[in-house]
Amino acid sequence: MKFFHSIRWRLQLWHGLLLVMVLAGFGFTAWRLQRATQFQRVDQELDRQVQVIFRAIGGPGGKPPGHPPHDGFRPRRPQEERSEPAPDRNEEGPPGPREFAMPVLDASLFADESGRTYYCVVWNRNGREMFRSASAPADVPCPELAVGSRDSRLRGTARELFFYTPPRERFLVGRDIRDELAGMRRFAWLLASAGAVVLALGLAGGWWVSTRALSPIAAISAAAARISTGDLAQRIQTADTSSELGNLARVLNDTFARLQASFERQARFTADASHELRTPVSVVLTQTQSALARERPAAEYRESLAACQRAAQRMRRLTESLLTLARLDSGEAATTREPCNLDRLANDVTELLRPIAEEQKVSLEVESTPTRCEGNVEQLGQIVTNLVSNAIRYNRPGGSVRVKVAVEPDAAVLTVSDTGQGIAAEDLPHVFERFYRADNSRNRRAGGGAGLGLAICKAIADAHHAALEVASTQGGGSTFSLRIPVTPSG
Repeated sequence: MKFFHSIRWRLQLWHGLLLVMVLAGFGFTAWRLQRATQFQRVDQELDRQVQVIFRAIGGPGGKPPGHPPHDGFRPRRPQEERSEPAPDRNEEGPPGPREFAMPVLDASLFADESGRTYYCVVWNRNGREMFRSASAPADVPCPELAVGSRDSRLRGTARELFFYTPPRERFLVGRDIRDELAGMRRFAWLLASAGAVVLALGLAGGWWVSTRALSPIAAISAAAARISTGDLAQRIQTADTSSELGNLARVLNDTFARLQASFERQARFTADASHELRTPVSVVLTQTQSALARERPAAEYRESLAACQRAAQRMRRLTESLLTLARLDSGEAATTREPCNLDRLANDVTELLRPIAEEQKVSLEVESTPTRCEGNVEQLGQIVTNLVSNAIRYNRPGGSVRVKVAVEPDAAVLTVSDTGQGIAAEDLPHVFERFYRADNSRNRRAGGGAGLGLAICKAIADAHHAALEVASTQGGGSTFSLRIPVTPSG
């Protein structure tokens, strides 16, 4: 059935089952205690009637079992005790009484024939009935007990107390307790009714609590449904932000915000890539159309082909950068970690770029100490190359570029500083975005890139769990820092 698949119904089912078990256990325990109390009270009343029988058989000193045993129903006179010989200890037991007499006043307690008062029955050692009160039922069975013991039983609506004396007489005293049984039935119905009311209130309260607790799930489902249709600006609205579901809603809202930003970056990335590719494609088309329009001298054909080659090279660099970013984003370009010397890598890159720095009339300085780290040598070399080449390209004539490699307790640090125009404060948060070029210090020059170099550096640094940061002031140069975490040896 469908409601079994609902969390609310399953919670309600378990809640109801737990309530039923608790209420049933409490009700049964209360009923058993009430029943035991009632039977104990009746047994105490029957025990008082036992005293009546023992007064009849033993006078004021007669006592029930558990006290010193008596020698029969009638007390012996002192002279009889002196004249009567001692009983033979080899016999089976002391002789039973020949007669049973109860005072009239005591017998009146057992004389009601309505069956609603006390009754008593006496059997001798042979099981023969010696006395039966007028109020006793006709079907009272003779009890079987060990000598000197006593017990009680519930027979129908009668409660009976019986005992077996050492002379092997059997005594039974009983009373009809249908009124007490009816009271216990009423008590049981009262417990059941109270339990039903508590169960109903508990289920209603559980339904209200589960509805209130699960309401954020409905809000989450509704927001997710709207987001799935393309409305990425939707967020989950929930009033209770301190509960577990409120925390979940907050986490999902953060996730949706990151997804929206990611889709917006992807859309902007696609638009920027299309724009960057459109220019070289337009150059190729224009040059080829111009060359094919009419016959031209060989020199003009050569110029057209050279322009097409430059446009194709630009498209190749752009597509290679886009492919690198795509592989880094998808995780295909997994970084293979191997020990490498960051200082040696920085020295090799700077020596490779020194002719370009001299051509731009920029001095290039290197300060390094032996620094070891783990990472992909080729990818780390790409970061150093991009940072140093950007520092040279966007520097001022006669400026300088300083490359420093140092060791810190938990990281290997590469710093590239230049004396260029710097980066405006409003552009700093965006320098690592794809296709972003600052209007002033990172504008496109002849042979400039498409704004993907720093984005590639950032992606590689993220793949190495490294931090790539920039500090700059407009007109005061820029400093890029790469911090690669290292594991302490030993």
